[in-house]
Amino acid sequence: MKLMLLFLSAAIVNNFVLSYFLGICPFVGVSKRVSSALSMGLAVTFVMTISATVTWLIYNLILVPYNVEILEYVAFILVIASLVQLVEMFIRKVSKPLYDTMGIYLPLITTNCAILGLALFAVLREYSFIESLVFGIGAGVGFTLALVIMAGIREELELSPVPKHFQGAGITMIVAGSLALAFMGFAGLIAN
Repeated sequence: MKLMLLFLSAAIVNNFVLSYFLGICPFVGVSKRVSSALSMGLAVTFVMTISATVTWLIYNLILVPYNVEILEYVAFILVIASLVQLVEMFIRKVSKPLYDTMGIYLPLITTNCAILGLALFAVLREYSFIESLVFGIGAGVGFTLALVIMAGIREELELSPVPKHFQGAGITMIVAGSLALAFMGFAGLIAN
């Protein structure tokens, strides 16, 4: 039950994009089409899940025993960059059109603060290995959910008569704020 609450909390209530405002660059940049948003979300979910487990192992099996916790940022960034390179090579090999669609946003996963935040939150909250894994999956699912919902709304807005002054970034920020409010409405449902 505790793991399910952790998953739901990471995915919905404490959504990295809509509650912590981490990972806004791909959230705004890739959320124009549902297909590219879903692909980006799955790539980020994969990187978040693997980085949560690998950073937990590095922190608890290397950094803490050797009393070099000060190197956590460097170690975590190296892990994340390596994982993103693997994902980028895989997507380029499997689907060239998808790789072209994601463009600059795929390498930006490396510097996505949501992924580094995930690793740091897991350490700060002293999650176990399994809790870190569930937290990574939940955060990735939440990131994907926010991205896909935003993309769906933006696709519909293309067909809607949006007033001239709100077109572009204005309506995007209004939608993002509305989504954040909607997701925060779940906070009372998942209580400790």
